[in-house]
Amino acid sequence: MIAIVIPACNEEQYLEECLHSIHLAIHALPTLNKEVRVLVVLDSCTDQSLQIVQRAGVDYLECNFRCVGKARDLGVRHMINSGATWIACTDADSCVDTEWLLQQLNHQPADAICGVVEVDSWRNFSLLSRKNYLAHYQDTMNHSHIHGANLSFSSTAYIQAGGFKALYCHEDIHLIKQMLSLDLKIIWSNLVRVKTSSRLNARAPEGFASFLQQLEMTSRAVD
Repeated sequence: MIAIVIPACNEEQYLEECLHSIHLAIHALPTLNKEVRVLVVLDSCTDQSLQIVQRAGVDYLECNFRCVGKARDLGVRHMINSGATWIACTDADSCVDTEWLLQQLNHQPADAICGVVEVDSWRNFSLLSRKNYLAHYQDTMNHSHIHGANLSFSSTAYIQAGGFKALYCHEDIHLIKQMLSLDLKIIWSNLVRVKTSSRLNARAPEGFASFLQQLEMTSRAVD
């Protein structure tokens, strides 16, 4: 079974579009013997996220961790215990590419795949911020980026590496570093793509939104 795990903390603004993009990615797959299941981990949600998930007809778990590392780990281990052999992770404020799952299959065999992210809109950013970001970001094969919004792995590799730690940020980086230390096969691909929100109100400290916020503040200071 292929499992898709999405942590969500008050993501009513983005969650429906995220789940729709995943629906399209699943239907873009050729006929497979493997089942694909989607699991949303609702962490301390007080908005309409639960109702959105229920309307979409996907599985969910509820928790009160307020910790993305614990929420991801809860979801991944639940799906592994349910029989998943490959797990694909994204975020509730992101939309996966239609070929997101297909490209993961094309990269097999692999222990893990690190994909790339695109910012969905630069409308609220300065031109300098966009230039600095594009100069920094490696949208190429064999890049060096790690994003929880676009990370997939085998269940065996996940267990071997000890899983996501109970971290409020950088749980994705920690997991991949553990896999690298075990000499597991990691593919760094820009064919596995996700668009993520350009919001600046971060859910995780030092996460992608915080990075964008710091980038904009630096650019304005230079201007």
